Amino acid sequence: MSRDSVIQPFLAQVRAIHARGVDRAGLQQIVKLLEGLAERRELFNFERFPAPDGATGETQFRYRLNDDGESPTLYVNSLLPGKATLPHNHETWAIIVAVEGQELNRVYRREDDGSDPARATLALEREIVVQPGTSVAFLGEDLHGIRVEGDSPTLHFHLYGRPLESLEHRYGVKDDGSVVNYNKSQMAPSIEAYGL
Repeated sequence: MSRDSVIQPFLAQVRAIHARGVDRAGLQQIVKLLEGLAERRELFNFERFPAPDGATGETQFRYRLNDDGESPTLYVNSLLPGKATLPHNHETWAIIVAVEGQELNRVYRREDDGSDPARATLALEREIVVQPGTSVAFLGEDLHGIRVEGDSPTLHFHLYGRPLESLEHRYGVKDDGSVVNYNKSQMAPSIEAYGL
C-alpha cells in the first residue's frame, strides 16, 4: 500500500471535521484519526523520513506530506535532542502525534490583556511529554514551547488547519516577555515529500 493511498482518505476525514469548524471536541476527533495514521510504521519511519545529521548543523527536518492550498496540512517532523522553541501560538488549530521519540511540551496561558503588541506575560499551565500514545492538540491562540531531551531524535506528525507556510500572525515570546514574529524568525523551509 502506498503512503498516498493512506494519507488521502485520512485528509478527507480531517477536511470534513475542519469544514464544520474545529473546537476542542473536533480536535480530539482529529487526534484519534492521526494516532491511527501514526501506527502505520511501515510507511512512516526514519528510513523513509531520515532525522537530521547533527554534524551538518541541522537540528530539524520538516517533511510536508500534502499540498492542497489553504486546507489542513500534514507534516512529519524530526527533531534532534536539544532542539527547543520559544513559547508560540499557531494561528490555526494544531495537533502533534508521535510516531517515535519524546518531545516535552510546555503549555502556557497568557496573563496580560494583549494591549501591548511587543510584550506578553505567560504562566506555565502544564507539561506534556508527547510520545507514542500521548498526543497534544491546540487551538489557534493556545501557546506552547517544546524541547527534545534525551538521546534520540523524534519522528512526529504535525497537522495544522492551514499550511505553516501561509501563516502570517504567529508570534513567539522570549524569556524577557518580548514578542517576536515567529513566522520569519523561526521557520526553516519544509521538505516537500508529497507525490512520492
